[in-house]
Parts: sequence; structure tokens; C-alpha cells
Amino acid sequence: MAFKQRTINQIAEMICGNLPGASFFVYRSSSFLTQFFQDVETDYVHDNSTRARWVAEVLNKIVAEPPAQPNMPSETFLRVVQRLMDKSDATNEDKNRENALKHLNESLSRDGYEAFYAEDSLCYLRHVATKSISTLAANPHRPFSPSEIKKREQLSSYLDKCSEDELIEEILIPLFRQIGFHRITAAGHKDKSLEYGKDIWMKYMLPTQHMLYFGIQVKKGKLDASGMPKASNVNVAEIHNQVSMMLGHEIFDPEIGKKVLVDHAYIVAGGEITKAAKNWIGGKLDTSKRSQIMFMDKEDILNLFIVTTLSLPAAALPTTSITFQVPDDDLPF
Repeated sequence: MAFKQRTINQIAEMICGNLPGASFFVYRSSSFLTQFFQDVETDYVHDNSTRARWVAEVLNKIVAEPPAQPNMPSETFLRVVQRLMDKSDATNEDKNRENALKHLNESLSRDGYEAFYAEDSLCYLRHVATKSISTLAANPHRPFSPSEIKKREQLSSYLDKCSEDELIEEILIPLFRQIGFHRITAAGHKDKSLEYGKDIWMKYMLPTQHMLYFGIQVKKGKLDASGMPKASNVNVAEIHNQVSMMLGHEIFDPEIGKKVLVDHAYIVAGGEITKAAKNWIGGKLDTSKRSQIMFMDKEDILNLFIVTTLSLPAAALPTTSITFQVPDDDLPF
């Protein structure tokens, strides 16, 4: 991932705090530049040379590192942006860091990127052409903040009432796109004969530039292995044949102009996937296919959706009601 040298030089000036005519960025002397790069988990130490030139050289090394995800610069560069735009560094002239963000985006737009603040008050990058958003090794098992817990509860309520198509379109497709998958294609439910057991297919690029293909079988409710499932549950036997078809049928990738086999299959449920269900389907598949199966249930969806800072679907947001007070003088009695 490469940035124009002009962009690198301007970001270096922002890190140094050399913005002429305004103090939207903290001024950093030699020792504070070293501390800045220690904060982003690097070992760069300022050598007492010209500050902006030295920072630009360091940034060139950082952007030359392997990308964190498709269409994004390296993870170290993403940390640099977050540290540079830390809201605790706000100045009196720019208390909300709006002007700092404006200056940063004037530089980033030259290379097709946009910086923005998410609900967690951290700064992220968006690739304008693909709409993909940067993620910094999001840990779905970390503790959540009170606002994230509230958001998680709203999403949980939505998953309980949404349809299977809404689960796919409003939750899964944005989620998988956000975490680095691309060419995400939903088969839809208009013509079941064309699905071959896949609700979604997508691909993921490895750092070696090789592609892995994934098929996803989606079920809305709980997935269990009971003989007589409840109306809201799905018996795992119902998707056994679909998973087998998923792994055995080719898909056409128009980007390379040929058919390919699915490398891995996700079984995704909007409810719980019981341990018995996982064991049952594992016992029905041979060893080679068993290693290709991955599971994702409601808890996995909730945790990933929150840590990747995606916005809730409109239908998941709480509705507000307006109550009008009628004055006593206007009553007809």
C-alpha cells in the first residue's frame, strides 16, 4: 500500500505539530516524537535530525509494511492515525478536533481515504471506493463499554425478530465486508434451485495474494440436534445435505472468469448452535470435509458486530414517541 509523498509529508507535519497559522495538532519535540512512535508499538527513536523529514521517513517505512486488510494500509499506520487524532489532544481552538480531522482528510483524500470518528471516539479510515473500514485487530472477547452493551442488547432484540433475508442483508453482508471479505454475493431466496446449499458466497485474499472461497448457509433460529425441534428451532439434519452440496458444487467467479470450488463453509445461525448440533454434523461428514466447516451463532455475530464499529440497521434502533400535552383551556368540557 503506497501513499503519495505529498500526503506523507503533510501527515508528518501534523505529527510534529507544525501546522502553520493554527494549533490543531500538538507540538512534539524530539523526545515526544519518540514517545509518539512508542505509543503505536514501534521502536523508532528520533535521531535529532530535522523532525518533519525524519517522521516522513518513518511513515514511508510504516506504509511499506503488509496491509492490515484489503484496501487498507498497514496496521501500524492505522495506529498512527488513531494516535494522531486522539481526542485527549484537543486544543482550545479545536475542542472537538473537527478542524484537525478536516486537515487530515484534505491529505488522505488525495489517496482515496477518509478519516472519521466512530461511536467509540476513536479515529478510523474508510476506503472511499470500496466503503471498507479499517479495523485494528478487533477482539470480540474484550470487555464492552456501557454504550456498547446497550448497542449489543438492541442488536440482540433485532436478531430475535428479523427474517432470514434481513439477517443476511442487514447484518451478515456488512459484517463480512467489514472484516475483510469481498465479492460477497447473496444467492437470495427467489430461486432455491440455484443456491446449491449456499445463501452467500465470498472470497478472502491471503497475504500471499492467494484466494480462499467461502460458502455460507444461514438459518435464522436456534440450531440443535433434537429429534423434534420446536417451531423456532432448526434441526441440524436439515442443513446436512445443504452443506454437502456447498462443498461439492463449483461457483463462478466473474473476476477471474472461471469456476472454483468452495474452500470452507460457514454455518451461521441467528440463535444458538448447540454442541450436540456441531457434533452431529461433524459425525456425518468425512474427515476432509469436517475440517472445512466453521460455525457462527448469535453470540459470535453480536460480539463481532460490536467490535467492528458497524452501525445498527435502522429497524434495530429504538423508536421514539412524541407525547403532546393538551392545555386544560382547550378541552371541550
